[in-house]
Parts: sequence; structure tokens; C-alpha cells
Amino acid sequence: MKKEALAMVFNKAEKPFSALSVKIPDLKPGEAIAEIAYSTICTSDLHSYYGRRSAPAPGVLGHEVIGRITVLAEGGVTDYYGENLRTGDLVTWSVYAHDHEGAMAAKGIPQKSEPLFKYGHQKIEQHDVLSGGFATHCHLRKGTDIFKIPTGISFREAAPLNCTHATVAGAIRLAGNLKNKNVLIIGAGMLGVSACAMSKFSGANQVLAMDRTIQRTENTGRFGADQGIDANSSPEEVQRITQAIGGIDVVIDTSGSAPAMEKGLQLLNIGGIAIWVGAVYSERNISINAESVVRRILTIKGLHNYIPEDLAFAIKFLESTHLLYPFESLVEADFPLKALDEAFRSANGSRKYRVGITPN
Repeated sequence: MKKEALAMVFNKAEKPFSALSVKIPDLKPGEAIAEIAYSTICTSDLHSYYGRRSAPAPGVLGHEVIGRITVLAEGGVTDYYGENLRTGDLVTWSVYAHDHEGAMAAKGIPQKSEPLFKYGHQKIEQHDVLSGGFATHCHLRKGTDIFKIPTGISFREAAPLNCTHATVAGAIRLAGNLKNKNVLIIGAGMLGVSACAMSKFSGANQVLAMDRTIQRTENTGRFGADQGIDANSSPEEVQRITQAIGGIDVVIDTSGSAPAMEKGLQLLNIGGIAIWVGAVYSERNISINAESVVRRILTIKGLHNYIPEDLAFAIKFLESTHLLYPFESLVEADFPLKALDEAFRSANGSRKYRVGITPN
């Protein structure tokens, strides 16, 4: 077993990462060490690094990550399903560790527990460094929901599971039964592509995708979308397209754009549901006509992060569909860990869906 790990430390917005060698920590009951096999740069990592959202510093970014168990605390550690973990197991884990007996967990909102340990979002405290994906190892805390990766799924397919796909699974859960319903996905980035495929997987009748970038809109056709809509189209044209299929029953917004969310509400059928997952950075306030919401019996739900059951669903979804949809192609470049600065420049400047990091 290696006794040292390397972490790339985020110190300040738009400043170079610094390499830091640290000892593998001793473990408390319920903890484990995972040697990172692969990670991807999430859009929220870019927001943090480029100062578009606040991020604790110094810290280790990265939360879309998979790894192999190398050390287990005395007494062992179990996965989400209660099965004993073994060294060598390839795993992913929830983006946060929480108290499973706490008040927020009892309310069904464990991602808002106090205290909450969020991987890739923690400030380094003394020697507690290995808390993010852009390192050679990650220290998995007690209260982390750990899942084994099914065989046959590639590293590129698996790494986004515990952020992108799990978040979309949460949105699908909030939307309810999608069978025979028409779904509009706003935003055709990584979240939007996943939402198209997962909506189809969940029984949606028609899935439409809308984005301002025509290439991304067109690409959703490879992931289950029946039709793409240019977000620059006039409201009348968008209305014509949606009414031709019987209107929209569910809108999932991954864009975080205030005008887009407003447009989504306008397009909903009576009894429609809007799920908002993209608004995780500062935007102007939304303008909502309350009478329209009441008379059309609309529902608006927000989702930040997800619950462990969502990650479980996301893994089953990917296991069932990874041969049907080309998720591996969405990770468009690989960089070694020590070239993390170059990787971030590439991810930020090229509009790639994902950039991968190979740590070892």
C-alpha cells in the first residue's frame, strides 16, 4: 500500500493549482481510503475555479470520481446495500457524507444535513487534505454512501455517475411517473444529455431538448431526444413545436437561466411540473405570474444535489443503457493529474462536455 498521496490544491480563483504530497491518514471506524482511478471536471468545478461561485480555499476540487478501495478501517466498511467492501473494489460514492440518523435525513433531505462533509468542496484543515477528486487518493468519511461499479462500465462512463447522473435521477424522482408524458429538457450540456436519456429510460412519450447551441441540441438525438429546439427561436415558434406533440407535461431545467426557466413555465400544460436543477449560481430573480400558476395548477420543484437512492438509480440506469447511448464519448479529452491547470483551461475554453483526469 502506498503511504503517500498527491493532491492538487486550489488556492485562489484563476491561480495555478499547487501539488502537495501528504501521508495517507489513519482511519477512524467507518472510514476507507480509495485510490482514485479516474475523475472528470464538472461545470461546478469550473464555476469554483473561475470565481463564478464561492469555494473554500485552500481545498481540493473534484467530486465526479471513481476509485479502488485500498484501505478499510478496522471492523470493516459496508456499501450502500450493506455488503462488506473489500480492497480492490472499484467504487463511486455520494458527493457528501452525512449523519444517517440526523434530523434532515429523517426529513428525506440528507444533502442538507448539519454538519455535512462535501467532497470537492472542503477547506483544508491542518493535515486533512484528501477530500476531493483531483488527487491520487480520497479519504472516505463515515456517513458516505459507497457503491460498487458494475462490471462492463468504463471509467469515462462511470466517473460522472455521482454528480451528473445522480442529480438527474433526483429530478426524475421529483417529476414522478413519466410514462406517456412529454418532457422538455432545457440546457443540453452534460446534465441535459443525461436527462434526455433518463427520461426515455423512465417511460417518457416524447423528449424534447432546447439549447442555444445548435450542435449540442442536435447531439441530444444520440441520447434519446426525439426533437431539438433552438432556444433562440421565437416564443411563437417554440409554442408551435410543443403544441404539435400535445404540449409539455414536465420541464427539467438544467441551464439555470432565468429567461429559460420562465419560458419553461409558459410551455407547461395544465397540471404540469417544472423541475429546476441548474440554478446554482447568481442570477436575476424569476418573474412568475401567480394567477397563471394557480389556474393552470402548476408545480415548481427545486433540487440541489440528491439523495443516496438517486445515485443507486443512476447506477442501474447506466448499467442498463451504456451500450445504447454513447456516454463515453462525452468525456472528450484526458489529462494527467499534474497537468490540471491545462485541463481546466481546456474544459473552460472549448465547451467540452467533460474533461477527464488520470491520476496514476
